[in-house]
Amino acid sequence: MEVADVLEWRGVSTPLRRPVLVVAMSGWFDVAQTATKALIHLIDNNESEEIGSIDADPFYDFTQVRPEARLDDDGDRMIVWPANDITAVRFPNAVRDVVVMTGTEPHVRWRTYVRCLIATYTRLGCEAIVTVGAAADAVPHTRVPPVVGSTVDPVLARTLGLSRPSYQGITGVAGVLQEQFEREELPAISLRVGVPHYLGNAEHPQSSAALLRHLEHVLGVPTRHADFADDIDRWRTLHDDAVAEDDKARHYVRMLETEFDRRAEAELPSGDDLAAEFQKFLDERRNDD
Repeated sequence: MEVADVLEWRGVSTPLRRPVLVVAMSGWFDVAQTATKALIHLIDNNESEEIGSIDADPFYDFTQVRPEARLDDDGDRMIVWPANDITAVRFPNAVRDVVVMTGTEPHVRWRTYVRCLIATYTRLGCEAIVTVGAAADAVPHTRVPPVVGSTVDPVLARTLGLSRPSYQGITGVAGVLQEQFEREELPAISLRVGVPHYLGNAEHPQSSAALLRHLEHVLGVPTRHADFADDIDRWRTLHDDAVAEDDKARHYVRMLETEFDRRAEAELPSGDDLAAEFQKFLDERRNDD
């Protein structure tokens, strides 16, 4: 199967300025769709334009991710398939624009799916890719969850204070994507936020906000993460009430709070420094090319 058969383009109305591709896929790498919701927030609250999509049909087992039947505004029946949308998000007052791909982790043909993302990266002249995700973690819901980042590029790791990947085991499409970008010698970053594991699959907007805040620090674009404040307060109350009804859960959260507070916070560059260092890295790479 060729990429041209499944990658659909609508075109860009105006040229993008030094774009970075940011990818989130709901599924194994995105607990409670935390990262996906963060990027949807980014799209909905900025100047955005849908410029392409990846056809769902070759990549999914529709008995696992089923399409939905809906009625449109005229009352006509329509089928909504799993979406993999490519959206240009423009930031007139920043140095760059962002290309966002939000989708659902495919079941089959992972290599073809990854080639679609590499084709998107190349076609739009992107300078780097950032995959964002969320994982269940032993963190209390009463604290701002940590965001960890990694990259295989040693220069980029030193520049942004990121770790080099050390995980071994089963992986998802995000892991395959990162490995392929490494082979192509293209700059790639993985960001992952922790979500309190005892909440199950409940929403945790504080994790989405933390992920956007870190993305803002790295890319130097406004993400309006503070807009999550009302949702954070509402869900915090719901989580507090649920924990208060269970003595074991209450004691467990206190233990997590104690351990969380004991950890020495790693000394990281300020948000402005991170964005400036990332821009310097891309400038030097561009000059080398």
